[in-house]
Amino acid sequence: MPTVPPTLVAQVQHLLCDADGNLFPSEEPAFDASAEVTNAFLASLGIDRRYTASELRLAATGMNFRSTARALAAQEGVTDVDLEPWVAEERRAVTEHLGRTLQPHEPTLAALRRFAAVLPLSAVSSSALARLAACFTATGLDELIPPARRFSAEDSLPVPTSKPDPAVYAHACAALGIAPEQGLAVEDAVAGVQSAVAAGCPVVGNLLFVLPEEREARAAALLDAGAVTVVGSWGELADLVLPALGELQPAGGAR
Repeated sequence: MPTVPPTLVAQVQHLLCDADGNLFPSEEPAFDASAEVTNAFLASLGIDRRYTASELRLAATGMNFRSTARALAAQEGVTDVDLEPWVAEERRAVTEHLGRTLQPHEPTLAALRRFAAVLPLSAVSSSALARLAACFTATGLDELIPPARRFSAEDSLPVPTSKPDPAVYAHACAALGIAPEQGLAVEDAVAGVQSAVAAGCPVVGNLLFVLPEEREARAAALLDAGAVTVVGSWGELADLVLPALGELQPAGGAR
């Protein structure tokens, strides 16, 4: 049975939500589109290695395309690469595909509405803001997490980076005016947990959109990375956290 220390819950003032694979099941369709661009990128470098969508997902979960492309090229001994045209093309292809394929997940929306009555919600992601915008519109999340509360390691920082670098969580907390320990992060990937932990944020792992055959191993990996507990859905997290916060307290209210 998942538990969260009451002393941790008592200081929470904001819910910091990873996006891909956490708020919506975007990772599989995103990698379908990303694999095509990745393989074209590798071919342009004269690299014969090709990735299926599943192979790329396992190699890159939690990282953005820039970090993934740089790492895959380096594995083949190629380090001097102009990534920006490929970053732009991958962003375009994936954003377009996700905007067509994603749909609202009603149980998640219901749980997030419960949270939003008590705590402000923000997105803290490695993905580009344009991709987040397409996903949020497609999944009905625009009102719950408006553009001003979306933070991207790709677009919101002076220098683009990716989780597990803690920069995007540190930036989000500073922009929101909260101490890191006041932001409860929710993550589905090890790199995301590592990013939040390194920034000083408590983290809960979420297995909702993790493939069933991967959940046991992922749960163990998230806990090893520093998650305080692991839940199977946003509804389970709401049932775990909200009674300790007091569900009737208005969002953004004094704590």
